[in-house]
Amino acid sequence: MRKCLRCGTEMKENCAIKVEGAGYGIVMSLDENKLFGGRIGKPKVAICQKCGEVSIYVEDVEKL
Repeated sequence: MRKCLRCGTEMKENCAIKVEGAGYGIVMSLDENKLFGGRIGKPKVAICQKCGEVSIYVEDVEKL
């Protein structure tokens, strides 16, 4: 359970980021010079249902 850093309310987790007008989405990588190397995965988003604060996080931190 993630809590909002601003208001302390429980956040809705496992939301996704979608880029409007593009079919690729977002992928995080440890090495920006490699196209497919060092991929961490897709970022997840948690949203506060009270104040609207957005938190971006990675589920698989072992890849860091």
